[in-house]
Amino acid sequence: MNEIEQVRGGTLLARALHEKGIRQVFTLSGGFCNPALEGLAQCGISVINCPHEQIAGHLADGYTRITRKPTVCLVGPEGFANAVPAMMEAWGERSPVIFITGSSTLKRQGSGGFKEIDDVAIAAPLTKYSASITDGSRLREFVDRAYKMALSGYPGPVHLSVPVDIMFSSFPVDAQLNERPFDHNPRSAPRAWPCPDDLQEVIDLLLASERPLLIGGHGVWWSGAERKLEQVGISLAIPVYNIPYHQKLLPEASKAYMGLADVHQYGPAKAALEEADVAIMVGGRLDNQMNFGNAPLFPPSCKLICVNGSAEETELNRAADKVLLSDPGAFLDALLDLKEKGCWQLGDDWIKTQRTRRGEWVVQTLAGMDNDLTPGQGVHPLQLALDVQSAMGPKDWLVIDGGNTHFWSEIAINISGWRGQELGGILHPGAFSMLGVGVSFAVAAKLTYPDAHAVVISGDGAFLSGGLSIEAAFQENLPITVVIDNNGGLTTISQQQERLFGHDRHVATDFRDIPFHSMFEGLGGYGELVEDPGEIAPAVNRAMASGRTACINVRSRGVISPIVAAVTSKRDKASIE
Repeated sequence: MNEIEQVRGGTLLARALHEKGIRQVFTLSGGFCNPALEGLAQCGISVINCPHEQIAGHLADGYTRITRKPTVCLVGPEGFANAVPAMMEAWGERSPVIFITGSSTLKRQGSGGFKEIDDVAIAAPLTKYSASITDGSRLREFVDRAYKMALSGYPGPVHLSVPVDIMFSSFPVDAQLNERPFDHNPRSAPRAWPCPDDLQEVIDLLLASERPLLIGGHGVWWSGAERKLEQVGISLAIPVYNIPYHQKLLPEASKAYMGLADVHQYGPAKAALEEADVAIMVGGRLDNQMNFGNAPLFPPSCKLICVNGSAEETELNRAADKVLLSDPGAFLDALLDLKEKGCWQLGDDWIKTQRTRRGEWVVQTLAGMDNDLTPGQGVHPLQLALDVQSAMGPKDWLVIDGGNTHFWSEIAINISGWRGQELGGILHPGAFSMLGVGVSFAVAAKLTYPDAHAVVISGDGAFLSGGLSIEAAFQENLPITVVIDNNGGLTTISQQQERLFGHDRHVATDFRDIPFHSMFEGLGGYGELVEDPGEIAPAVNRAMASGRTACINVRSRGVISPIVAAVTSKRDKASIE
């Protein structure tokens, strides 16, 4: 009788991940995870070792957002604690990252084992599924469950805890292969098809509308329906907006795209929302960013409809006038059919009005910046962001990171798009506005698109929060360019404090003059200090041409962004409040 081959639990875990199509893992190598690392190498799965577990988590998150496929962050017990912030960031963006912890021994659980923490309980509020594997022969089952739950319905991160004694113990290599499901290959997640009567009710409201608008959320991205959203906007002449902080859906140069559905960062959105008779939010939540469905974003005169791909999302959107359970792609297909069937009669006056307003806003915003230029006081952050984008090509990825830097960069992205700027993609912090994700996201973009440039516009505070991640770019030979908006402090916070405490009073928000460019040079990269506004774009070009991981350290000044001015002066309940 032939004996069944036995393998370590870590190897069995790696094989289960490989069966699901996992080809990329991010980690900080540690003893608790060694059997899994051995198995990953045997399976030919790429493993990138990171200088910190939070960086491993952000890299996995960024890679998952770009590819829309689950990626693994593998950490040890104490490393799990370091990775929790990355778990929270992935949770906010509904990114289906698989977090795996090599945890303390199972047989002594609750007895104070080496590095024992209740990782399952800690991860539970920040994941869709958090479980400890209690039987190594069931590893495939747990991986299958976690993988499917990460992608199904409202996607999001999941967590598996693999005790170290299961990692090192041996189990049959064919464990559970004779059980259902017999096919362990990755499958597309089930999607909700709209109830015909409910769909018709929404369509009837839309057909009767004279001033409709669409607002796209991250559900559109995870369903892969962003091109359909643009087609609907163009074909039906409906202006399209994007929820702040979420994955960019439409090219900013698209004829259908207007900007963020934010009355502060994009002023014309205020008039559009006030005048709209029907607003359809697809794949988003009526959370704080959408002011919970209330004015000034959504006045009572506007019929608010939410279309979501899972029952969980529709329950979160209880404030809507009408909810529709439907995969975003299926819903957008139904709208495209209206044109083909000759049902759609709306002209293009409404969308032309929004385009005119967008153009006027661009002119006014640039004029305001020109009036605010003071020689010798540092570069205006809006000018910095515009000049950086001017040096980038249509395949390049832009990452923005920070508070004030993020807000001004969002405005610059809209302006550059109006001018015809095309980019390969845009990444930024999610709903929690976490500082320090930029470098990791840029490395993930470069890893996915090695022939494109990945450029980060990072505040100095944001870089100090996550700058150690730059070592991953050097280690893996993934050259990126980091442009630091260096204004010497946490500008968003200091500006808020000055308005709360009195003129020029702020506490614990200043930094010393840090030579970030010299830091990169010391690591073997390229660095430049830029003080002349006219040198930003040439410096970025030189950095990208160097073929090395580079830093352009730009002396800027802290100019209050419209959103900070609004929430600190008027306390309007919108956007980030």
